[in-house]
Amino acid sequence: MTGGSGARGAPLPVVVLGASNVSRGLARLAAAVRGRAAGPVALYVAAGHGRSYGVNSRVWMRRLPSILRCGLWRALDRDGVGRDGRAPVALLTDVGNDLLYGSDAGQVAAWVEEAVARLRDRGAAVALTRLPTEAIAGVGEWRFRALKSLFVPRCELSLSGVKEAAAALDERLAAIAARAGAGLVEQPGHWYGLDALHPRRRRLDTLWHAACDTWGLPASPRRRASYREWAALGRRGAEVRSLARVMRYTPQPVHRFPDGGTVALY
Repeated sequence: MTGGSGARGAPLPVVVLGASNVSRGLARLAAAVRGRAAGPVALYVAAGHGRSYGVNSRVWMRRLPSILRCGLWRALDRDGVGRDGRAPVALLTDVGNDLLYGSDAGQVAAWVEEAVARLRDRGAAVALTRLPTEAIAGVGEWRFRALKSLFVPRCELSLSGVKEAAAALDERLAAIAARAGAGLVEQPGHWYGLDALHPRRRRLDTLWHAACDTWGLPASPRRRASYREWAALGRRGAEVRSLARVMRYTPQPVHRFPDGGTVALY
């Protein structure tokens, strides 16, 4: 599949749905797609640590709406993405969080399939990342307890339950991709260290470029994010979030590049 930007000079719409890996790699992501696209890009991102596809999520004192119910979809329609000749590209990643929150593989797959359907209705070339089942399979009991205490203390699944659920969801993701004509991005075990939830930071570049390959964007020398871009994107907030039970609203887009590209967070 090949993404395009429509009219010459019009930004290429890039939709990225995920959680912590998107947030921690946002500057790298922006650099990758800007380097590979033939012109400016309009990034629409729904992410955040602990983000869920189907339910509202909370990490410490911050709450975010589910990906399916956030303002990103309204923004795509408002901006005419997929309706006015601009063909978007999209990536869905960080799908396993919902398993740790207690949702079963079937429910999570249904949420993902709904998101894929919405994107395909807008003409998007879609890529899905598979779960890192190799890394998950290598987690032992002591490491599982440490990761659970650190990241998801309320998770009620056992280690064997997590491994079974991850394998089941990964199979469903492959089936969704096949039905939708979407690309699949593998996540090999060697991308991960002790933490089986987050790839090593240097592997995030590999992940974003693998998505670009799946979209059919042309190869180019890898572009690095500037310090100014790292700082600008790292301190920006989503359109709607709750901090200490106080609703916060941030106008979007949160960042504009000199070439006319933008980044919007939802």
